[in-house]
Amino acid sequence: MLELNLPSADIRLERRDERLVIWDFVRRRWVVLTPEEWVRQHFSHWMTEHLGYPSARLGHEISLEQNGMQRRADAVFYGQDGRPLIIMEFKAPHISISQKTFDQISRYNMVLQVPYLIISNGMQHFCLHVQENSTEFLREIPRYGEVER
Repeated sequence: MLELNLPSADIRLERRDERLVIWDFVRRRWVVLTPEEWVRQHFSHWMTEHLGYPSARLGHEISLEQNGMQRRADAVFYGQDGRPLIIMEFKAPHISISQKTFDQISRYNMVLQVPYLIISNGMQHFCLHVQENSTEFLREIPRYGEVER
């Protein structure tokens, strides 16, 4: 797997039945290693180990329904009150982040209505602060204490 534009993390890998699997510390189970999963695990480790987000309030592969269709957000961080606070969308490192990606996460936000959206392919990271009448690109991913006050 590629080296990412994220700090190194204590990632556990194993080979099972001719496939490489990675330990998902959030779901507490082994999952098939894909380039997108590589990004999700590194990003989640970074958020919890470096930015102070409690791992107990982080969810991976969160199901949601939009216009009668089942969708799945790559990751969601929940606030102290249990409501979604951040939606995260991950792409493989070789996938460019495009308007299509921003449209995708915006559709998820029509359902969850969170104040923060994060998109990353492991090389580039984008964070948007969504307010009632505006959306602002942030220069960096906020620390936990900045999003939960």
